[in-house]
Amino acid sequence: MNRPCGDVPFRNSLAWLARRDGSVLIGHGPFAASATPPGGGVAFYVQDFALSDRVPWKIPSRIERTTTAELARRLMEGSPLNWQWDPMDAAPFAVVFQEVMSSIHAGVFEKTVPVVTETGTAAQAPGPAIFAAVCRQGMPLQAYGWTQPESGFAGATPELLVSLHDRQLETMALAGTARSEDRDVFAADDKEIREHEYVAQTLVSKLLHLGRLVRHRREILDLGPIVHFLTRIHVDLHAPMAPDELLQRLHPTPALGPLPRTDGTMDKLLEWRQRLGCVPEFGAPFGLWDDGRFDAVVAIRGVWWEGTHLSIPAGCGIIEASRLVNEWRELRLKREAVKQFFEHPSRHANA
Repeated sequence: MNRPCGDVPFRNSLAWLARRDGSVLIGHGPFAASATPPGGGVAFYVQDFALSDRVPWKIPSRIERTTTAELARRLMEGSPLNWQWDPMDAAPFAVVFQEVMSSIHAGVFEKTVPVVTETGTAAQAPGPAIFAAVCRQGMPLQAYGWTQPESGFAGATPELLVSLHDRQLETMALAGTARSEDRDVFAADDKEIREHEYVAQTLVSKLLHLGRLVRHRREILDLGPIVHFLTRIHVDLHAPMAPDELLQRLHPTPALGPLPRTDGTMDKLLEWRQRLGCVPEFGAPFGLWDDGRFDAVVAIRGVWWEGTHLSIPAGCGIIEASRLVNEWRELRLKREAVKQFFEHPSRHANA
């Protein structure tokens, strides 16, 4: 039986989410699948990007509550993950990039987000090592994951999709990316600011009539090797809202989805994702219902596996001002940030 450090078993399914208050909830399988969350108790929301799963609420057989600090301590000595990565071929992405630019020039899109996936092979069953690595990451990253005995996905995402408690709603616009050493020029980069504003303004427009909305100032989120623009948004809702209704309204934001978002632009984005080998759950909402409280993150900055086959997807926002070489460089930057999770634990514990 494979076990990561800390005696978290992998013989059955697992789901987990680290929340921003420092709490972590781990669900142990087997899981029951439901079309709706339970009135009380705990359920994980595990979905694909197209929201095609009609029973996305996964109800665990038992739960374990801990904290990010305690879990990181338990997992500090986890075994390293040994892997070999396949060479990357830019040609398929270059073809899609040109199709995207043609669609933008034709007025079909203002922005969209194709995804490139790097693949590789692990030397051993990777689930326990991936679990340990992502759960060692601290705020502002939130560890999440869904694993079966031989497959799964897990990551540490900086992007909150929604947090809902009573009538208090929080979300964020997270878009625009650069290397940390380019922070000063990034702060004044018109293309990156424009890409970020597409996301922030769209979120505001979708939420404004639901309650009293406060949009905070744009800031720079420092994640160690990379930085992003971040705008936090808070809404005091006029009336309670169900998690499913909010997810349908917000997902996908222009940070991962098309702008404008129509059936046609979504279908085209899904086609591009499939052609480039994107895993179905990348960029999807991953959430936790906990007795009336709901938190959902965006499933990015992660590793997917099937047996010993590994995938690291990354997306890039393309607008009219985008250039192929810059977007290819950004995709590599994001994948390398994920790989750094698996370096010495102390380096990224508070990243």
